[in-house]
Amino acid sequence: MLSARSLRKASVPPSLLSDPSPGCLQPTRLAVHVNGDGGSCSAYFASGCRVYKLEISMEEEMLSRGKESLLIPISAQVISSSVVDRCPHRSEIQSVVLAEGEGDSCLILGTVDAYGHLIVSRLDTVAEDIDRASYSVPPRDSGVGEGSWAGLCFSPTHQSTVAVARELCKSIDIYDQDIHIRSLRTLWCPSSVRFAQGSESSSILTITEGPQLSIWDFRMHNNGGCVQRISGPTGGILYSVCTSPSGLIAVGGTDRAVTVYDPRRWSALSRWVGCSKYEITGLSFSSVDQSFIYVQGVDYEITCGRWRESKRAFSFRGDSNWLGFSKCANTDVVAGWCESGSIFVADVRQDLLSVIGV
Repeated sequence: MLSARSLRKASVPPSLLSDPSPGCLQPTRLAVHVNGDGGSCSAYFASGCRVYKLEISMEEEMLSRGKESLLIPISAQVISSSVVDRCPHRSEIQSVVLAEGEGDSCLILGTVDAYGHLIVSRLDTVAEDIDRASYSVPPRDSGVGEGSWAGLCFSPTHQSTVAVARELCKSIDIYDQDIHIRSLRTLWCPSSVRFAQGSESSSILTITEGPQLSIWDFRMHNNGGCVQRISGPTGGILYSVCTSPSGLIAVGGTDRAVTVYDPRRWSALSRWVGCSKYEITGLSFSSVDQSFIYVQGVDYEITCGRWRESKRAFSFRGDSNWLGFSKCANTDVVAGWCESGSIFVADVRQDLLSVIGV
């Protein structure tokens, strides 16, 4: 059983960023990382053409609850705030992603803007100014046309492999660092992209496009690389997909339900209906217990619950609509960035009483 240890609310200093840009419906402009021994976390978020960093203290362990397991946040100390100078985009950034680099003090930061321009930088978490390798990849069409949502994801096994999705272009471009490997063409506008986890995960992509979940293997050439298509809600749209280390795939969208699929049979294992009051635009499996999933609604609420039993464990709300939603790669630290400038960070752990059977 999972339980929240703390919920913090930090405010972005107006001197750093006063009015964030609205972005697109998908809240993919936030990435969070827990520093060192867990005493603080770093939140990277994008507005306009720039990326900002906020270091938030996580030392105090205080938690208040309201009705229906709703968590009440406490004010958090902002240790430092700064602008990340390694992301010189010319149009609005649509997605920010973090991955673990080589060594404990290295992070890989990936950003993509509305025209598909990709920039990947290596950041040092110990020293502020250190020369790390960075590279930039321009879009395949040289940025001609109308800008739209764009997303990216790193391969969990080969971090040099990056997938970039562009909504209006209906394309997914695969890169090995700055070398283009292949382009995949979707039938509908893609809204979310994730590499599958588990065996052979470095070559399999899961994509939500329109009302469908599509599975792609970019080593194959039959059907353009598409190996499976699963229809979602009739007349609806899927906005988010996430994968678990055991290979499970979860999707959510306008039907306000989370559907979990077994890739071995391509059948639905469970369907959690009504887990969100509004459209689902963000999903993430728990790293502590994969029977739990985090669900982000389009308004201002994030819910955690068991997807098999369709049972809510707890939830928390922001003070305005979400601009970003993120969970740390290997720990259950979940964060949301609101258009008011507030960043909410929940630290979730396994309940010790449930472990020992009390």
